[in-house]
Amino acid sequence: MIPLLLCALISLSVADNLDSLYPELEHSRTIYVMENGPRLSVTSEQPKVMSRRGGNATLPCKIQRDQSLAPNRKMRIKWTKLTSDYLKEVDVFVAMDYHKRSYGAFHGRVHLQGSSPMDASLVITEITLEDYGRYKCEVIDGLEDGTAVVSLDLEGIVFPYYPRFGRYNLNFYDAERACRDQDAIVASFDQLYDAWRGGMDWCNAGWLSDGSVQYPITTPREPCGGKSTKPGIRNYGLRDKEKNQYDVFCFTSHYKGRFYYLIHPSKLTYDEAVRACQKDGAQIAKVGQMYAAWKLQGYDRCDAGWLADGSVRYPISRPRRRCSPTEAAVRFSGFPDKKHKLYGVYCFKGHN
Repeated sequence: MIPLLLCALISLSVADNLDSLYPELEHSRTIYVMENGPRLSVTSEQPKVMSRRGGNATLPCKIQRDQSLAPNRKMRIKWTKLTSDYLKEVDVFVAMDYHKRSYGAFHGRVHLQGSSPMDASLVITEITLEDYGRYKCEVIDGLEDGTAVVSLDLEGIVFPYYPRFGRYNLNFYDAERACRDQDAIVASFDQLYDAWRGGMDWCNAGWLSDGSVQYPITTPREPCGGKSTKPGIRNYGLRDKEKNQYDVFCFTSHYKGRFYYLIHPSKLTYDEAVRACQKDGAQIAKVGQMYAAWKLQGYDRCDAGWLADGSVRYPISRPRRRCSPTEAAVRFSGFPDKKHKLYGVYCFKGHN
């Protein structure tokens, strides 16, 4: 209250000085008085919501409205998805009275929970990998407005990836395509950080979704930043998305379908493996599907098999002699000659 009175007194003093200096001027005096605080606020009781691909999630957003405000049927609720470029937001959903609209990839999958007139919580159904991220709830009521931010996290796994033509051959846009081709998306820093905390150790730098290049080290060693360094995420910073080339860290989550090793009387070339899965009513499985089956379902099979990218891998959840004896892992046998090398095959049969 005292600072407000001081401001008013100073304003009057300045005005009196102007009167004495310029008596011929006609003017009016306006004193602006600040109110005690906002009459509308927006809050989220839960800053992070966890879900999975194919599931549903409710992003909480509650409106607290001063009773002195007159009822307003034109109160506007808008949800947007924040991006790594803080100047850009992706429209998700807008509601004003009976008018409601969803946008883009969210069309038909989002609606307000609407448990009360003051509930602006957003329900997202049939969640996709791309839905991962931070969302902003904005409420505009006449001259009053408020915002809250909620993160949608997905249960899943981060895995390092490089294609057949070798390491450090992907610019950022190639990296995005490579992850999509393997039923995944480019991982975020938060996802890589969680993977590192879970024990991930990988000595090859890879793209992340914000355009930075980083890699996780749990056991410091000379080729990976030096023995004397501390464990952590090694950071190359933001790189040129078109010119610079690295590997990529991908992220995938639960799937709707069945991942399995195809029992076949003989080993197969790559083309024979593709046809064998098709004959079984399936498709040759992708790298992301193998990682998801291994990490999220405990899939374990000590048979090397073809995958869609032409690599040969096998998932071990129970380390044992001759089958990844030291650790649970997805074992990688490289990119063999597709025409002459013979292996089994992993297939995937999707469920609608």
